[in-house]
Amino acid sequence: MSIRTIFGILFFMLTLWGDERIISLSPSITEIVYGLGGGKEMVATSEYSLYPKEARELPVIGGYGNPNLEKIVSARPTLVIGQDFNSAVLQKLQKFGIKTLMLRLQTIDEIKSSISKVAQTISKQKNAAKLIKEINDALKDAKKAKKPHSVMIVYGLKEDLRGGIYIAGHDIFFEDIIKACGNTNAYTSKLLSQPVLSYENVIALDPQQIIILHSKATEPNVDVKRALHNWYTLPTEASKNKKISIVDENYLHIPSQRVSLTIKRLCREMND
Repeated sequence: MSIRTIFGILFFMLTLWGDERIISLSPSITEIVYGLGGGKEMVATSEYSLYPKEARELPVIGGYGNPNLEKIVSARPTLVIGQDFNSAVLQKLQKFGIKTLMLRLQTIDEIKSSISKVAQTISKQKNAAKLIKEINDALKDAKKAKKPHSVMIVYGLKEDLRGGIYIAGHDIFFEDIIKACGNTNAYTSKLLSQPVLSYENVIALDPQQIIILHSKATEPNVDVKRALHNWYTLPTEASKNKKISIVDENYLHIPSQRVSLTIKRLCREMND
């Protein structure tokens, strides 16, 4: 019998009669577990798990793109929840006899499905119905466009637009929100799901509205006024119609139940 097998058996015996011990490998999953009422069972999480504030007290097992296997195992989890890009780590943990759950959180439907999967796994189904209802209500009540127009959502605020400009492409919850608000994604090419554009590409797309997602926490040194001025120098319909804006909310990039807040916020921004 190999050392790994023996370790796995010992680990299983130690955790069999204990309480559930959950590790989340991304901020989104952390929010979902807490939202379902499983926060007391969390023993560790990834970097940037800032909501709710209780999550900030948990030990960190690394970044959501590069979790530390040794730290995870040493926390003695009974369940590790990750996303599809964590598949290699989750497979290794299974060899130690640790239960894992892999989620995909790209689209709104996938977010809702993942909430249900986590709830079923940790026996919190009643709470899942409430969270999913909040998302569905936000979609139903979203402010709709009186004059539908093309919208480009940009990730991050930069003063120098000569580098790569990351935008929301297809098969992602931002595109779902654009459509829910009665508008269209300015990015129409089928070549890339998450494109990186040059400023010439932006000019060629000629979006009627540009919404830039900015975070003071991760981009504290950006001169916001100068950056916005540089965007307005690009000859686009958005610039001509004064429809370039910056949105800074701490939940915007997080595909959790708080996507309901993102729906409301971005629909107001598009259609006011």
